Amino acid sequence: MGQKTLHVEVLRHTFKAEELVAMAAKLCYSAADITALQKGVQQKDQEIFLSRLIDSGHFTPFEHITFTFGIEGVSRSLLAQITRHRLASFSVKSQRYVIERSSLASEETFGYIIPPRIEALGEEYIKKYQEQMQEMQKWYDFWYDALGGKEKEAPEDARFILPNAAETKIVLTMNARELNHFFSLRCCERAQWEIRMLAKEMLRQLKEIAPIVFKNAGPGCVRNACPEGKLSCGVGS
Repeated sequence: MGQKTLHVEVLRHTFKAEELVAMAAKLCYSAADITALQKGVQQKDQEIFLSRLIDSGHFTPFEHITFTFGIEGVSRSLLAQITRHRLASFSVKSQRYVIERSSLASEETFGYIIPPRIEALGEEYIKKYQEQMQEMQKWYDFWYDALGGKEKEAPEDARFILPNAAETKIVLTMNARELNHFFSLRCCERAQWEIRMLAKEMLRQLKEIAPIVFKNAGPGCVRNACPEGKLSCGVGS
């Protein structure tokens, strides 16, 4: 499989998401029934109303809309970070059931991620990194065979030898409120490079789908003073 690069796409999202947010919010302040509310929302442009909700910090209605992403070309290191976001649902490629043995794959090694700083060192260092991944593949193959191969439970223990660089795939679902929180942390220049790259690509795609909902999304300095204080990178100041 060799080197992998980031691939993200929105697989599904709430139908007419911004209308649903507006209807949920208006319900809080209206005596009208659901049918009348829905009709009224559909007949008017809700941009001003939704912007007012965002500016006033009334974020609860945004929890009603969700977005599901397919994510590939990310490392197990990123997985450890992103699963700290508790208000989300994750389905992850299993190293227990997906065998990484080279003789069973179409290429020589498991999929892996090369950090940009290593790539920036030049071809000599990239080659060295790739050779190290190939060596780890040999270690995995050794333990896979020693533990009995596919007829036993070899993969669940052979995987312990695989590095944080090993690629994983994720299906991720978050509601809009949690996504805005996620972007405030992970789009920040102080966030780790891989999850920052992922967050920025997710946000780019969401701005095309629900531009009002995510109009102020991004690092904290997009909306106010940098929340990092003395650790600020200075970009948003």
